[in-house]
Amino acid sequence: MLRWRPVTRDRGRLRAAQLGLVINTADPYSVEVGDYYARQRGIPAVHILRIELPVQTHLGADDLARLKREIDDRFDDGVQALALAWVQPYAVSCQSITAVLALGVDPSLCSRTCDRASTSPYFNSPSREPFKDHGLRPSMLIAARSVAQAKALIDRGVASDHSLGLRGSIPVNAWYAVTTDRARSVRWPLFPPPGTVPGKGVEVHVAQTNELKDKERVLLVQTGLPQLSGLDSIGWVPGALADHLTSFGGLLDRLDGQTNALAWIEAGATASYGTVSEPCNHLQKFPHPQLLLLHYLQGSTALEAYWKSVAWPQQGVFVGEPLAAPFARQ
Repeated sequence: MLRWRPVTRDRGRLRAAQLGLVINTADPYSVEVGDYYARQRGIPAVHILRIELPVQTHLGADDLARLKREIDDRFDDGVQALALAWVQPYAVSCQSITAVLALGVDPSLCSRTCDRASTSPYFNSPSREPFKDHGLRPSMLIAARSVAQAKALIDRGVASDHSLGLRGSIPVNAWYAVTTDRARSVRWPLFPPPGTVPGKGVEVHVAQTNELKDKERVLLVQTGLPQLSGLDSIGWVPGALADHLTSFGGLLDRLDGQTNALAWIEAGATASYGTVSEPCNHLQKFPHPQLLLLHYLQGSTALEAYWKSVAWPQQGVFVGEPLAAPFARQ
């Protein structure tokens, strides 16, 4: 029953010269990770904003307004997307900070978080210049559970560039899991059909399982469970993407309850996604399995592939190394 679906043709990808980096000077993690990222990716000094923000889960309205004003004042029209070098703040009321900075605050959403939301103009867009084409700057948190893990994340992203889809290379694997949790496995009709993706060196696997243990050369994992296990047994390739459909995967400071997106980063993935408030299981509030893979295979960055795969991203936070692009050609 699974079949491939249409995807727009990307016009190119984001480059380091088009990325704005925001560093919170009140957060030692942010300062060290942000400086490291700037060096590793060669972010121009003029595209780095240093600002003092509260180090807390939710950013208040006044601080949000100040942050948005500083971003607008600092970055010119050449900056198309943002990297936020911190773990907290990750939310603004019921919305994620990555969505609010791009799409603004939707005050009606927080009264009924399970309702539908407006569709992002960047969803499945061919654009490589979202600020120019859509008037928004998609963003991603360079978030991990420690500075050391964040630096390892950045190193994986840099190492991934131009590394996959090469003629004669060993294939990598994309795993899609249908779990026993039916409410959280609602994405399965959108999974691609199993088999080889022609010309890309990717094998697609669809499995009925709650745990993907001991898999090798893994490029992508998508599943649906509140708690995850066995992630440390997976052999990830640099640039791997992974996420799970659950209500609170975006609560990045929580160590109990539902597994959050940083577990994927800790295990070795390079980017992930999770929601910061109860979204219910609307498909549009989570990454579309085929769009995520197909935009990535076209050479898009992790930031672009994830953003282009979520129709209603208002409640979801994007985390990882924004510029990772394993299928991009030099």
